[in-house]
Amino acid sequence: MESRFRIAQNAGTPVEQRVAARRRVGCPGRLVWKDARSATRFASVLIRDVSETGAYVECLNGTPIPLYRLVFLQADRNPQHQDELSLLRQGKVLAAVYRVDASGPASGVPQGYGLRLLVEPRRAVASRSQFNRDSAAGAARVSA
Repeated sequence: MESRFRIAQNAGTPVEQRVAARRRVGCPGRLVWKDARSATRFASVLIRDVSETGAYVECLNGTPIPLYRLVFLQADRNPQHQDELSLLRQGKVLAAVYRVDASGPASGVPQGYGLRLLVEPRRAVASRSQFNRDSAAGAARVSA
């Protein structure tokens, strides 16, 4: 019987596994969602960091949001954070709650939420449009 061992390489240095770099911000915002009874709910949040595909927000007030709930994230208009929040300039961005932090002791409301932004990343859009152009050029050569 053969034994296989894994050798840990560079165990002291963490490997960055993020698809897109996160930028730290401290911009106020709002989450809007519908609860199980289709009532519209709001929560004031502080957007702590944001990337092309995700965001982390700290909840300031509002009712708890269940895991996997679809929400709209909206950043307050603030000229100070225009560069970091270029993705959120469109207004509301659809997102899914994929992580819920522990509840605060005083309020019982979770202290933060990890959101997966349901928008297409810029580089995927660029590569897809390039793929479509290449496919159209190839089809034109075949038909000619």
